[in-house]
Amino acid sequence: MLDDAAVRRWCRLAADALGRTRGEIDALNVFPVPDRDTGANLHLTVVAAADALDELPDGAGPAETWRALARGAMLGARGNSGVILSQVFRGLADVLGPLEAPPDGVAFAGALAHASGLARDAVEHPVEGTILSVLAEAAASCAASGTGLSGACRSAAGGARRALHRTTAQLDVLARSGVVDAGAAGLCVVLDALTAVITEEYPERYEVPARAAGTAAPAPERPEPQGPGYEVMYLLDAPDGAVHALRERLDALGDSLVVVGGDGLWNVHVHVDDAGAAIEAGMAAGRPHRIRVGYLRAGEGPHAPHTGRAVIAVTAADGLAALFEECGARVVRREPGAVPPLAVLSEAILAAGDEVTVLPNEPEVLALAEAAAERARDAGAQIAVVPTKASVQGMAALAVHDPLRRFGEDVIEMTRAAGATRFGHLEVAEQESVTSSGLCQAGDVLGLIEGDVATIGAEITEVARRVLDRMLSGGGELVTLIAGTYAPPGLAEALEEHLRREHPDVEVGVYEGGQARYPLLIGVE
Repeated sequence: MLDDAAVRRWCRLAADALGRTRGEIDALNVFPVPDRDTGANLHLTVVAAADALDELPDGAGPAETWRALARGAMLGARGNSGVILSQVFRGLADVLGPLEAPPDGVAFAGALAHASGLARDAVEHPVEGTILSVLAEAAASCAASGTGLSGACRSAAGGARRALHRTTAQLDVLARSGVVDAGAAGLCVVLDALTAVITEEYPERYEVPARAAGTAAPAPERPEPQGPGYEVMYLLDAPDGAVHALRERLDALGDSLVVVGGDGLWNVHVHVDDAGAAIEAGMAAGRPHRIRVGYLRAGEGPHAPHTGRAVIAVTAADGLAALFEECGARVVRREPGAVPPLAVLSEAILAAGDEVTVLPNEPEVLALAEAAAERARDAGAQIAVVPTKASVQGMAALAVHDPLRRFGEDVIEMTRAAGATRFGHLEVAEQESVTSSGLCQAGDVLGLIEGDVATIGAEITEVARRVLDRMLSGGGELVTLIAGTYAPPGLAEALEEHLRREHPDVEVGVYEGGQARYPLLIGVE
C-alpha cells in the first residue's frame, strides 16, 4: 500500500539511494551545463522533502502527508532537475492527497500522468532526451499496467529505465559524451525506491547506467560550459497573476527557466548572464528570498592581482557610501531598490586585492556577493563574504576591522561584530497590505526589526521610539541611528533625548545616511 507510512519510507529511502548514487549521477551531468551537480541537487531536494515529512505529527492524514512532501521538495529544490522533481511530487500530491483510501494502480497511474504534465508545463522550453521524456514514458507504462499498485510501480520504473537508455541518442550533447541524461537517471533511482517500498523487494544497489545498453562508449567528451554564466534560484512570495510577466522577463534574460509553485509561493530557476537582472525581476514581481547564485564557468576569467587586503561595501546612498569610505572600505554603488550588476561587483573584488572581505549589506545582494566571491576565488584570491543584511551591520563589522591581523582572524571578528548587531528601520507604506503586525494603510509608518514589521503608527518619531524600546528590551550597549533624506527635522535629537531618558547607559551614534526609501536605519550592538 502507498499509505502515509509508505510515503515516508519511500521519501527517506529515495534520499538515501540518491545519497549513495549522487557521485555517479554527477559524472553524467553534461546538460544543460556540465557543472557535475545534478546528483547532489536531486539528493538535497529529496532530503528536504524527507525532512518535511519527519516534522509532521504522528497521525497526520494523507492530505497533510502529501502536501508536506510536495512543499518540502519545492522549498528545498536545487538545480534544474531538483525543481522538476519537486513538480513530480506536487503532481502526485494533487491527485493522491484527497483520496480517502490508499491508491490502487489506476489512481497511481493517473497521478503520475498528472505529475508528468505539471513538470513539462513548468519548463519554459522542454527538451526531449531529458527527465521530462523519461517521466512521460514512466507515466505511459504505468497506465498500461492494469489495476494492481505493485504492477503499476514496476511498470513505471521499467518504462523509465527503457526511456533512460534512449536519451543518449535523443540529445547530441549526450551522444558526443557517451552518457545518459543525469536528471533522468536520478528520477529512475526515485522510482526504483518507490517500487522497493511497495513490493518490499529492496535492491542491493541502485543501478545508474552510464550509457544505453549494448552501445560502445565513444571517447568521452566533457563539453566546455557554454551559454549563460550564472544559475539563479530563489523562492518568491508573489501573487499568481504576477508570474506570467516574470516568466516572460526571465525567458528574455536567459535559458533553463523553470518556475513552480502556486498560492503565492514560487520556486524560480534560470540560467542568465546578468544575475542581478534576474533577481530584480523577482523583486518586481514580489519578494524574493533564499536567493542562490552559482557560477557556471569555473576556471575561466582573469587572475587576481596580488595587491594586499581590502574591504568592499555595497550601498545605494551617498551618505552611507561616505561613511563606509571614511572607515576604509571600497564602495560598490547600486541603484536604490536594485542590486549591483554582478560583473561590476566581480571586477571590484578582483581589482581590490588577493585578500578581500565583502559586506553586501542587503539580503538580496548577499547571493550576488557569494557568486562574485566564488569567481574571484577561482582566480586565486582569498575572499570572505560577511553576511551583513543591513548597513548598520556593515558599519559594525568595519569598526573592528584590523588589516594587521591574519585574514581569517579578521573575518571572524568582523562576522562576530555583524552578528551581534540587531538591525531595524522605518519605512512608509505605499499601499494597503497585511503585515505581521496587522493591516496597514497607505501612508502608515512601519517599524521593522530584522525584516519583520514590529509596529505600525501614524508618526515617524513615535514609531521610532517604539522600535528602539523593543530592540533594547534584550539589552544593548551602542545604538546607531542613520537618518535618511526624508527624515523629519529634529528626529535624531528627539530619539537621543528619549534614549538618555529611558536607556541612560546606552551610547548613541548619529549619522546622515542619505538613503531615500528609509527615513531611519537603526542598529543595536
